[in-house]
Amino acid sequence: MARFSLGGCSQRAEPRGGRRGVGREMEVEYPRGIVHQRPRLLFLCQTLPYPPDGGVQIRTYNVLRLLAEAFEITGLCFYRWKGGVVQREVETSVAALSELADVEAFRIPQEHSRRRWVWDHLRSLLVGRAYTDFVYESPDFESRLRELLASTRFDIVHADSLDLARYFPLVDGTPVVCVHHNVESALLSRRAQAERTWWRRAYLEHQAGRLEDLVRHWGERVALNITVSEEDRQALEHLVPAGRFTVVPNGVDVDYFKPTPGRDEGIVFVGGSTWFPNRDALSYFSESILPILRQEGASAPVTWVGRASEAECRSYARRYGIRLTGYVEDIRPHVRDAACYVVPLRVGGGTRLKILDAWAMGKAVVSTSIGCEGLAARDGENILIRDTARGFAEAVRDVLRDRELREHLGSSGRATVERLYSWVVIAGPMIERYMELVSDHGRAEGASTIRSVVSRQGTS
Repeated sequence: MARFSLGGCSQRAEPRGGRRGVGREMEVEYPRGIVHQRPRLLFLCQTLPYPPDGGVQIRTYNVLRLLAEAFEITGLCFYRWKGGVVQREVETSVAALSELADVEAFRIPQEHSRRRWVWDHLRSLLVGRAYTDFVYESPDFESRLRELLASTRFDIVHADSLDLARYFPLVDGTPVVCVHHNVESALLSRRAQAERTWWRRAYLEHQAGRLEDLVRHWGERVALNITVSEEDRQALEHLVPAGRFTVVPNGVDVDYFKPTPGRDEGIVFVGGSTWFPNRDALSYFSESILPILRQEGASAPVTWVGRASEAECRSYARRYGIRLTGYVEDIRPHVRDAACYVVPLRVGGGTRLKILDAWAMGKAVVSTSIGCEGLAARDGENILIRDTARGFAEAVRDVLRDRELREHLGSSGRATVERLYSWVVIAGPMIERYMELVSDHGRAEGASTIRSVVSRQGTS
């Protein structure tokens, strides 16, 4: 086990690439009975959300910052070893998060054992349970969770993913808020449809079904399900009619991401190739959209920002003339200098943080319908939405050639995030829902205690 608990650290560590938090203190109204002590929140997380340099990490980090305004937080987080992460980097991440919470980090066992990786897949098939249920099976994590529950009374539990559902029975009696970053079963089904190999397609469909089972089982048992879009809420409510749902949209730091002068040339996309939807988008753009753009006479440079292997960087530069940057600590210079921000996603779910960043920076965006799903996207107002390769290419061409169109789309996008997606706007309603659950739980416990006392008096 790798455990780094640095909750007492007093130094302030900002995220790589700048601050991404709320940016100001919030006034919080506490439930009656806990005016003099902030309620305690247990934060269970499938990832270590620092540095906030990916979609889930960005959202989770900012949600943690928001909740830290109102709660005393203890966090147990898994971290991934992939990408060459070393112990020193994990320690740095935990130290940075320690300003917000007492955080401990645990490795994912299967990443250190090929045998365990194979066994997890086999177990999923043999017992008919979701593969992710086995991925996060960790004796060290469970042991520490049991210790905390035995020593500390938590008022509420935040589970950042249903992937951690195997630990929900341990916190029985405490309200659990479960976050759904995507409708994962739908995401896997879409990926299966795009898969050409029959056995991979069958396996993905199997996993999609098992994830639906997991949602149906826990969706009505947790105190609250959080989705990132209204579309996701409706999809999950269809699976779990008795579940309690609310939408807490993805947000953006409108002070960190803001319009700044740049070269205003070329095309940019942000998203690492390690995630299948981004990899598929890169392939689709390169093979289907870019050739049409070139035929139309558009010779603008194309930059793809995000994690990519050296082999991928060389291959796309040689075959398509696309520059893959690999991992960068700050995406803003690349986005600032582009004239058109593209999101050619064909597979996905949730909402696209990449579009929120682009809107906040006042950039013109061209996207597929799936690419802007879940956002307040209005074709022709704050974005251009095209679902065919030719339509997409023509929209990009128009944006590259028409400065007035670029400025209109960019200013409208900026106005959209300021109105709907600033973390400051999102914070209040979210914390209110958590506080309501704490208050309801406190009243229920109080009523139970009174009934117990009355019962004992009646039998004395």
